[in-house]
Amino acid sequence: MSVAEVITLGCRLNIAESERIRALLGERSDVVVVNSCAVTKEAVRHTRQAIRRARRAWPDARLLVTGCAADVERDQLASMPEVDGLVPNAAKLDARAWNAPPRPEPVPPAHTRAFVAVQNGCDHACTFCVIPQGRGPSRSLTVAQVLREVERHVDRGVAEVVLTGVDVTGWGSDLPGQPRLGKLCGTIIATFPELARLRMSSLDGVEIDDELFELLAGERRVMPHLHLSLQHGHDLILKRMKRRHLRADAISLVERLRGRRPEIAIGADLIAGFPTEDETMHEANLSIVRELDIVHGHVFAYSPRPRTPAARMPQLDKATIKRRATELRAVVAQVRTRWLKSLIGQPRSVLAESDSIGHAPDFARIAVPQGTPPGSVVTVTPTILDGGLLR
Repeated sequence: MSVAEVITLGCRLNIAESERIRALLGERSDVVVVNSCAVTKEAVRHTRQAIRRARRAWPDARLLVTGCAADVERDQLASMPEVDGLVPNAAKLDARAWNAPPRPEPVPPAHTRAFVAVQNGCDHACTFCVIPQGRGPSRSLTVAQVLREVERHVDRGVAEVVLTGVDVTGWGSDLPGQPRLGKLCGTIIATFPELARLRMSSLDGVEIDDELFELLAGERRVMPHLHLSLQHGHDLILKRMKRRHLRADAISLVERLRGRRPEIAIGADLIAGFPTEDETMHEANLSIVRELDIVHGHVFAYSPRPRTPAARMPQLDKATIKRRATELRAVVAQVRTRWLKSLIGQPRSVLAESDSIGHAPDFARIAVPQGTPPGSVVTVTPTILDGGLLR
């Protein structure tokens, strides 16, 4: 290791925070950090695997764990012999937590696109979700703070900025005047005309304000890619999840956006096997993938999380949950494959990454020519679909 190693699991917010941790640690080659996830039991299992792999790879380093699992599963992780210490999630961006002096110049980021965390925490109380236990209440960066962070990335030539957070559409609710996310995005677009691409991470559809809708529907530099925090396709399950939207709300939003911007690609988080889900409800989950044409689907097999209301509801057996998650992933794969095939022969603007793969504005994965500099935007016309990758 020439610099501190930071291993990231979970969400895009963790990716953004890992970049900040790398900057705080700088040239310390004696430290390995695992920035963990606790959204499901499977995520915690992956965290434990990552800790064991890190210890084997760097046997002499000081191995520290932070992230949501460091709070939610603190005792479990602290008992692992590989772990030298835990850094609370709320403290992980504080230089003092790492015994590191403030650094005026950050180390180069590990990603070709810049992840800017505009918000952290969540004020909602979804019955399945453990993340507020690890992240706390919603806190927003001010507009000025966000602009300074975006400027830092634009100044080094980044072509794409991704706005991320735990509840991104909740941005501004704790700021004076309670500005909405659309105002922030519009300010970024107006302030940085040289920024080619602005992308949103997962959004709560019912919180998309009019200004944000207009940007998603008509602003060329806002990427045609909407990832919804949807969670389910049946109204009763949505109510038991304590979500604030119904199936019809999601359908109406997507129809209105597609009416203005037909090329927009829809993604969604979906949970299979939520407590009390019967076969009819499961079918509603399958059908909403087809109805919304969800091409970027993140399917989670439900698992009860500590101290959540859903954990006290009547649970389904593990075999049923696994089967339904498999069926849901299969439908997403069918819809995605059909969509990718429809893109063959169309010239695509692709942001190249370090592995000779990049992403188009709609987040389709496309191979770029060998030797294409990471971070550059090139035009590629795919001719075949190869295992989920356009070439």
